[in-house]
Amino acid sequence: MAGSKFHNLDPGSRAIILAEFLVLIGVFVIGVELLRFSGFEGIPAYGEGILLLHCLAFTFPIQLSILSVGLYNQKIRETFRGVIRRLLVSIALGYFISSVIYVLTPLDVLPGNFRELLYAAVMMGLTTIRYFALKMQYEHMGRKRILVLGAGERASIIEKRMRRKSDRVSFEMAGFIRMPGDSDDGIQRETILELDQPLESFVLANGVEEIVIAADERRANLPVDSLFLCKLRGVEITDIIDFIERESGQIAVNLIYPSWVIYSNGFHSTNYLRSSLDWVCNTFLGLIVLFLTWPLMLITVIMIKLEEGIRAPVLYSQERIGLNGQPFNIYKFRSMRTDAEKDGAKWAQKEDPRVTKVGNFIRKYRVDELPQIYNVLVGDMGFVGPRPERPAFVKELVLSIPYYNQRHNVKPGLTGWAQLKYPYGSTEADALEKLKFDLYYIKHRSFLLDLLILVRTAEIILFGKGR
Repeated sequence: MAGSKFHNLDPGSRAIILAEFLVLIGVFVIGVELLRFSGFEGIPAYGEGILLLHCLAFTFPIQLSILSVGLYNQKIRETFRGVIRRLLVSIALGYFISSVIYVLTPLDVLPGNFRELLYAAVMMGLTTIRYFALKMQYEHMGRKRILVLGAGERASIIEKRMRRKSDRVSFEMAGFIRMPGDSDDGIQRETILELDQPLESFVLANGVEEIVIAADERRANLPVDSLFLCKLRGVEITDIIDFIERESGQIAVNLIYPSWVIYSNGFHSTNYLRSSLDWVCNTFLGLIVLFLTWPLMLITVIMIKLEEGIRAPVLYSQERIGLNGQPFNIYKFRSMRTDAEKDGAKWAQKEDPRVTKVGNFIRKYRVDELPQIYNVLVGDMGFVGPRPERPAFVKELVLSIPYYNQRHNVKPGLTGWAQLKYPYGSTEADALEKLKFDLYYIKHRSFLLDLLILVRTAEIILFGKGR
């Protein structure tokens, strides 16, 4: 997401959300008018609130489902065929949610096959919108032309972490300028500029809209007067840490320094009211999930017993580190063999040979995590937060990774920002990368961010991207 605040959508996403909302409204209105034209009686007038409720029950679930399958993610990497597949899933989800609304509320279902025809029309309309949006490269709307002051180690993080086209959809690189004190082993493949004119002249002549400060040694090395003139002319000046945070949704742990944390926005303190509301929301959501998933949990128990015998344990508990570094026991459906850790604690791995056949399935679709609803109900965890780690690993990671302990400043969760943004990892290097996302979450933590993470977790579950 572009913008220094996580919930500020980029122009391309805003445009496609609006376009698809208008398609949904248009399809609904045309459908209602066709019903009137066909002579069907009992259709409410537009001035009546009941028709508005029908419209909301139709449009809101679909757009929520589109969000949940990742189609409002500016940096999604999908072919048109993949987009169609996700649209089909979102339409089916929207239909299901809408049906639940009609069951749980006094709203009468609209006549005949009217709803089904509406959803078919919406599928065609949204497919058309997506086709032309991809052709016009909607994700490049609002794209900025940026110039980086620095070509050393700090600047090289852009080259290393933003190599793909999808990483740069919101900006176009004008080039890098080597500064005094920059290390020689920094930028290797990007364009390094040699200016023969004042910085402000180059910026204006080349349409640069943003300057990123990434010099290794800033003291007495930055062209302050030129930057001042650029700022007066409306050019945005951004620190490399803030740029990485904005574009990648993570905080560059290896670049931050205490004063940046002190003066930056975010890292809001918690209070009793916020904590109480968090507990109420998590408990309410936990009870709903428990009510909806108990049949799935019962089936999981049966499958584990069928694969490994009637005496095989179904659950396992493991000590993890939670809020303020306090240990607690986490509960899961057992997905590994009973002798999985006979040689001591080991990192879980992708394609782990210790995983059973049933375990492989329930891990892929996150079913193994469902017993942690108990941890949510007793207050050890929330639905959203950094994933809790084992004490043995925490002791190692605190010593080797700077700021690792700060992830314990918030309650751990069933899912989190790192789980959405980073693939499955089982090494210290992976722990460092996940910490970058965890710190971003801690800095920007809010109800809206939690809600988006919960909605986007559906994409992981639906498409079998369990992490």
